[in-house]
Amino acid sequence: MFKDKRPGKWLLLAVLLAVALLCLIVFFGMKAQAGNDKFLPIREIKSPGGITVWMVEDHSLPVISLKFMFRDSGSALDPDDLQGLARMLSNTMDEGAGGMDSQNFQKALSDQSITLMFNAGRDGFGGELKTLTHNSEKAFDLLSLALTAPRFDSEPVTRMKDGNLTRIKSSMSEPDWMAARLINDRAFSGHPYSKNSGGKLSSLGRITPADLRKFKETYLTQDRLLIAAAGDVDAKTLGPAIDRIFGQLPKTAPVNTIKDTTIQNPGKIYLYQQAIPQTMVQIMLPAFDHKDKDFYALQVLNYIYGGAGFGSRLMEEAREKRGLTYGIYSDIQDYRHTDAMNITTSTKTESAAEMLDIIKAQMIRLQNEKVSDKELADAKSYITGSIPLTLTSTDDIAETVLGLRMGDLPIDYLDHYTASIRAVTADDIQRVAKRVLIPENMVTALVGQPANIPNAEIVKELPNVQ
Repeated sequence: MFKDKRPGKWLLLAVLLAVALLCLIVFFGMKAQAGNDKFLPIREIKSPGGITVWMVEDHSLPVISLKFMFRDSGSALDPDDLQGLARMLSNTMDEGAGGMDSQNFQKALSDQSITLMFNAGRDGFGGELKTLTHNSEKAFDLLSLALTAPRFDSEPVTRMKDGNLTRIKSSMSEPDWMAARLINDRAFSGHPYSKNSGGKLSSLGRITPADLRKFKETYLTQDRLLIAAAGDVDAKTLGPAIDRIFGQLPKTAPVNTIKDTTIQNPGKIYLYQQAIPQTMVQIMLPAFDHKDKDFYALQVLNYIYGGAGFGSRLMEEAREKRGLTYGIYSDIQDYRHTDAMNITTSTKTESAAEMLDIIKAQMIRLQNEKVSDKELADAKSYITGSIPLTLTSTDDIAETVLGLRMGDLPIDYLDHYTASIRAVTADDIQRVAKRVLIPENMVTALVGQPANIPNAEIVKELPNVQ
């Protein structure tokens, strides 16, 4: 029998608090080192080969974090009959490269305490590297090998394929996954976003090493590459390393334009019937991104409506007052080719119709009544005050910087963010509520056996699963 070696809860809490405090000290110390009032001292550099990198230099800890994304090279490009291809590529890129098979490649990472991972989303294919400074040369070489000479050997490809098939089969019993699959299909109907980025049971079986290699060689190109770095590295060292890692990749990808879209099937309700005591609810509405003058007001509105969790209007009405759910949340999704507000919750079967009424009623209330001064002030305070807490590690900083690049945001965006949020007024909130919180624009996916849902369209089979 193995003994439970976990620390006591108070010791664990003390450790977590100490780590958080250390991270905050490092973060604010880094700001002091910068000698200016920038929120983050982000610099843009170019490698000798001309590759652009945004970096935050900080020598407080001997750690380097590198994050990158090949934009417009994600699962939206999966062929219909090979859905899950980009995801499978992300699973297999670090499973052997060059002269090292999977076991030896993973051992090389482990022996040097190097973290290397790849990921795939709808809008891009990315990766991250984290290393101690004294192991950085080895880390850069291993990443370069993974990008330029992945092996795609039969054993790891089969293993990852089996793992993905198991994941899908397991997900098919999870109501929240079912609702997400259904809403994505209907809200993005006719657009590549409607594909199952995790793959279908049938499509995963078709994916071959040749398919993986073709996708990599076609779409992981320098013209689609965005890079962010943070930590114990300077521009003189980083520039040549970037060329060593990414300089051998193809310069350009073929033109493969993904069209912009908006949320489809407004006003429709789709029901996938399942014999479960709860009803899962997923709702999507059209929204907009940072290029719109009302973007900051939209963020504050979302917090007040459902983004705050406890303290939001949806949570107060649905949980605190009526006890209909454990949780209800809204959030803003900024995709490359559309923007949306999502609302997610679950409730007992007999109260599903009441829950939908609450969601709509709170929309109308925000349209018709201005938010109170206190509610507005609390939302602004939380949003601006929480930003430093998202930057408490080298990884977090690199992730934030990459996010700026992916969103085509200016390098000084964070310097002005707090002032832009503080400038939002109650009139702004009401105006944006009239633009976004429109019940007639809701596309709704339900999973369960709810009663009294008028005009619900019954879905017999989940799309893009089999």
